[in-house]
Amino acid sequence: MERWDEMIRKLDLPENRERLAALYGADAETVAQQQARYAALIRRHGELFGDRGEMVLVSAPGRTEIGGNHTDHNRGRVLAAAVNLDALCAATRREDRKVRFHSEGYAPIEMDLSVLEPQKAEEGTTQALIRGVAAGMAEAGYEIGGFDAAVTSTVAGGSGLSSSAALEVMLTGVLDALYNRFDMPYVLRAQISQRAENQYFGKPSGLLDQMASAAGGLAAMDFRDTEHPLVHAIQYDFAKRGYRLVVVATGGSHADLTDEYAAIPTEMKAVANCFGQSFLRDITVEQLLERAGEIRAACGDRALMRAFHFVEENDRVPVQTKALEEDRIEEFLQAIIDSGRSSFQYLQNVYSPKTDQSLSLALCLAEAMLKGKGAWRIHGGGFAGTTLNFVPVEETGRFVEQMEKVFGRGACKVLNIRPEGAAWLRC
Repeated sequence: MERWDEMIRKLDLPENRERLAALYGADAETVAQQQARYAALIRRHGELFGDRGEMVLVSAPGRTEIGGNHTDHNRGRVLAAAVNLDALCAATRREDRKVRFHSEGYAPIEMDLSVLEPQKAEEGTTQALIRGVAAGMAEAGYEIGGFDAAVTSTVAGGSGLSSSAALEVMLTGVLDALYNRFDMPYVLRAQISQRAENQYFGKPSGLLDQMASAAGGLAAMDFRDTEHPLVHAIQYDFAKRGYRLVVVATGGSHADLTDEYAAIPTEMKAVANCFGQSFLRDITVEQLLERAGEIRAACGDRALMRAFHFVEENDRVPVQTKALEEDRIEEFLQAIIDSGRSSFQYLQNVYSPKTDQSLSLALCLAEAMLKGKGAWRIHGGGFAGTTLNFVPVEETGRFVEQMEKVFGRGACKVLNIRPEGAAWLRC
């Protein structure tokens, strides 16, 4: 019997079935689907690389941003959750610094980790993230080395659920499991992942995506001190209160939108500079009103509106958090709607001259179906991607059916909140 056949057999042990249920959902059909998915990945690794020693199975979740749209990069607050869609890797250790990385649906990657400095030619590639994560772990004092990896992901690129953060956090888990003790603090996992994306991949981002993936669960996060962010776990079951979280992928592409995303923190920080600050975190609405004319002249209309969005959105997160903790769901839903309207009107990240208006249409349709009984808003970075909707359980089927008539089969994902970040399934 091949080593991987024994691993596949162990997937059916009670402790592993319980582990899969905790990560993906407790119903028998979901567990069976994940067993088949894990088994297929184990077999693929064996077929690609042969029997190369102990194989580790590491998963990291995508994330949903619930509150705090474009606040993290200006030291703001966020409400976010890990979800039951993930990047999953089967990996074995090598005795050299080479990496062979086969991700389903993408061209195979072969690279060497003997050089850990950023490579200009790798910007925007998976190679950059692999090298950046390895460099960050080495700098933090962790052992690193080469590995052979087979990867699959249900966090589709462009889905708005942060496929890049799931991949980065998964990579920290792979190196942690293969070469260390798999006990890296989740804050450090997130920080290493973010630096890989910023410094190696070349995409400016805050810490939200990586922190949500690494921490797991539903949490309020405060990034005033990015070296020591505050994470407050929240226990709340939306399904028990009668709502499902549904993201709608509208089909827009994030390609060529980096400048659009980068302009948001740049403009916000330009306004902060008018007050002698680097970030907007400690600026108030009253201060913006008092100097609105001056700021408009210096930074422009859009920058000033984006600053107003930040200040009010940052104040909205504690309101949303308290509403959940006190089980005031109607107040929470109204805050979600208010957040979405602010993003649309003032942050202006729903569409741009480079994109169609598919996100605008998705929000329009959601309001028509959910007004008075649910909530809807832009999800994540914006411009292309997804919307987030809180849909009454009894209307979820109709909502999904209607949205998929417009945006295509499979456009909707009904999400569960995943309680763990990076996870090692030991078979």
